[in-house]
Amino acid sequence: MNEETLIDRLAVALAARVASALPVAIDLWDIATIALYLKREPGTVREQMACLPGFPKAIRLPTSKGRAQPLYNAKEVIAWAQSYRDKN
Repeated sequence: MNEETLIDRLAVALAARVASALPVAIDLWDIATIALYLKREPGTVREQMACLPGFPKAIRLPTSKGRAQPLYNAKEVIAWAQSYRDKN
């Protein structure tokens, strides 16, 4: 097998394993994803940010066990963070 064929096979194998990203306009983020975006710890986001009055409201999808983990509209989270940009 030559080098080019090996590279092609690797590319196909990697593409099969990588999840396709949803557009930010429709994606739902959990606390861990928001924490990555904001460069904070998940506990900080959960306990000190998500409870703020202006933070986007959670979306809770129904489950058979009752209470679902909160999800947040990615676009709203980004807009919320951008609202804190310095004005000067």
